[in-house]
Amino acid sequence: MGARMQVVIVGGGTAGWMTAAALAMSFAGRLADVTLIESEEIGTVGVGEATVPHIRFFNQRLGIDESDFIRRTNATFKLGIEFRDWSRLGDSYIHPFGDFGHDIDGLPFHQHWLHATQDDARDMPGLEACSLPIVAARDNRFAPPLDDPRSIGSTYSYAYQFDAALYAAYLRDYAEARGVVRIEGRVDAVEPHEDGIGAVRLADGRRIAGDLFVDCSGFRALLIDGALKVGHQDWSHWLPCDAAWAVPTANTGPLTPYTRATARDAGWQWRIPLQHRTGNGHVFSTRFTDPEIARTLLLDNLEGEALAEPRMLRFRTGRRDRQWVGNCVAIGLSAGFLEPLESTSIHLIQLAIGKLIELFPAGGVFDPVDEAEYNRAMALEYDRVRDFLVLHYCATERDDTPFWRYMRTMALPSSLTEKIAEFRERGIVVQYREGMFLPASWLAVYHGQRINPGRVNPLIADTPVAASQARVAAVAAACQRAAASMPTHEDYIARIRQVA
Repeated sequence: MGARMQVVIVGGGTAGWMTAAALAMSFAGRLADVTLIESEEIGTVGVGEATVPHIRFFNQRLGIDESDFIRRTNATFKLGIEFRDWSRLGDSYIHPFGDFGHDIDGLPFHQHWLHATQDDARDMPGLEACSLPIVAARDNRFAPPLDDPRSIGSTYSYAYQFDAALYAAYLRDYAEARGVVRIEGRVDAVEPHEDGIGAVRLADGRRIAGDLFVDCSGFRALLIDGALKVGHQDWSHWLPCDAAWAVPTANTGPLTPYTRATARDAGWQWRIPLQHRTGNGHVFSTRFTDPEIARTLLLDNLEGEALAEPRMLRFRTGRRDRQWVGNCVAIGLSAGFLEPLESTSIHLIQLAIGKLIELFPAGGVFDPVDEAEYNRAMALEYDRVRDFLVLHYCATERDDTPFWRYMRTMALPSSLTEKIAEFRERGIVVQYREGMFLPASWLAVYHGQRINPGRVNPLIADTPVAASQARVAAVAAACQRAAASMPTHEDYIARIRQVA
């Protein structure tokens, strides 16, 4: 067996320590030695506190005990995201981590719901009443899904809301216990090599060489941009928000098992409840509002006492033309950034790590085919997430501010235009062959933002309306019973903490 590869990760934070932990679990002591360089004086962005369900499988793969993780990161559970004021002022809908009902006679449940309600049947349950995670979230209840596929209790998943700094520290402990070496220092220079990068030099003069370099340096992108000059696709014409104010507040009211995104005049405001505080922020476009106006708007709409002064972040939406070049792979903000509207940042990190492990250049052999496949797959993932985020903005009836007038009339990516057209025509949720968001997610946003099909699917037209209505009513009743049997979100977390 040859010498182990030397992997150098530049940057810590969530991206760096997720990468280090996963590589340590997969390769440390066998195929690779892992070194991570980070500087405490630089710090991290650290606002990615909300996640999607895939994070559970990342933690499970590492062998992390969920209860220990919940206690150590002050985490709460998340059944979905509530969107307020997105289509019209006063609107509210939840994008759930689960299905609406279940397929009946080979057709998606929402087709039966559309059939049952086509004559404006006012006594029929709304579509949200047929989603168990939505019903539970609205009532501030939580319990893990059941394993029995015959039960309505198996039709959903869940994610977490946690302190990103505590999560990075948790993974640091995990990684260092498995042989990852952490070096405190600031990268001051990058030495080029015919394969990409040969070494990095620290401000104190130390030289760190490696075979594979992972750029987790955040927006600075020290390796992929600073050294290798890889181009960047600018998506600000579709996603013009380019700044955010972030501030923590004291908790008030019940601990909700969901994140909230409230549309504002030139962007939107997030609310992420943790055990010890609530994360808040205002994402906005500097083309359409002044940063000080955005700051005031955030502070005026906080539910609890601010625990610190707001801090401002600036960003540019888009992705690198290539995220793997030679012996350098960019993961996290250095690879691209899509605003946190659907909590996708940590998931994109997770996808990148998984793809790197799948195509890992064992023995130091870098195959251009692997590099091309990585870049193809990751570009597609970013593009799919982009389309889903743009849907939230373009599917609006708001015209009360210049920002919303721009968003509702802008030219869309053709891939998104085609998906919307299919749903408007017959209620068909077209599935991408690749991409993180499943049909239920698209359906939630279509329905929540008033994109309605023009006609019932012909395949269900001959089904008696009464039959569809009975099925819809039965599903809604089952969701109500299942949610009522769950403990409150706060009680469920309290039980976990009592075991410690």
